[in-house]
Amino acid sequence: MKAVAITVPGGPEVLQLQEVEDPQIKEDEVLIKVEATALNRADTLQRQGKYPPPKGASPYPGLECSGTIEAVGKNVSRWKIGDQVCALLSGGGYAEKVAVPAGQVLPVPQGVSLKDAAALPEVACTVWSTVFMMSHLSAGETFLVHGGSSGIGTFAIQIAKHQGVKVFVTAGSEEKLVVCKDLGADVCINYKTEDFVARVKEETGGKGVDVILDSIGAPYFQKNVDSLNMDGRLFLLGFMGGAVTQVNLASLFAKRATVQAAGLRSRTLENKAEIVSEVEKNVWPAIVAGKVKPVVYKYLPLSEAAEGHRLMESSQHIGKIMLVA
Repeated sequence: MKAVAITVPGGPEVLQLQEVEDPQIKEDEVLIKVEATALNRADTLQRQGKYPPPKGASPYPGLECSGTIEAVGKNVSRWKIGDQVCALLSGGGYAEKVAVPAGQVLPVPQGVSLKDAAALPEVACTVWSTVFMMSHLSAGETFLVHGGSSGIGTFAIQIAKHQGVKVFVTAGSEEKLVVCKDLGADVCINYKTEDFVARVKEETGGKGVDVILDSIGAPYFQKNVDSLNMDGRLFLLGFMGGAVTQVNLASLFAKRATVQAAGLRSRTLENKAEIVSEVEKNVWPAIVAGKVKPVVYKYLPLSEAAEGHRLMESSQHIGKIMLVA
């Protein structure tokens, strides 16, 4: 099969389409003939050598895919050859075929094309697990997501609105904020021209928001804490702006705040299967009902993975960048 290999750690140009061995499936895995995969920020870190795949995972990038099941391991009962699915991966999505544990596979939601379904698993599993399962965001609360126009952001706005939440977003251009508003965001803040803490305070009568989802890290940490309501929950998904910061611990006490951080890729198979099952139960019906839609910026062929990475690193995109096998 063909797969995009990281020839050496470096810039986008190190990604090259190569002829490689087909993956072998284990007893509890399925083999998916890939229709499409979607880019995630983690792929760019892996390419730079900063985010190695977990032990035993595929060496090729790609944390989600959609496609058709081509083979099933002997312990797999739910899935059969020919099923159209999408899946959460530990790697290997930038390829024509990928082996996946059966518990990380989801049916393509009715009303979504096979190609577009590749935009869903990583964002759905990330947002549902962090914002809802761990931060317990619930109807009537307020929620701030930074990078509202990202893949994570565009999904988080829609699912939070569907759950009856007031949604605040930050983004860096008016064009991006318009898209966030169209997706349902209630308060749209341009972080380049506005102080998001002041705006959050103003819009909440001085209280702050109940839950914040952040991938910026260090430069936003104290500002995020200052933006929280009493009993507020801050969830860190990454630290694109830096990993080391100073914090006033008294401000955490004053808010009775909770700060959590987690990734998805390094979780156990059991943990991933539990998240995938919760997503199918809670998120998939909202997608089938048309309340949550994949937001796709661009489709590129697998051979142009480097161009996809350049685009992602420019941060000009809105929603997901897809590679079609």
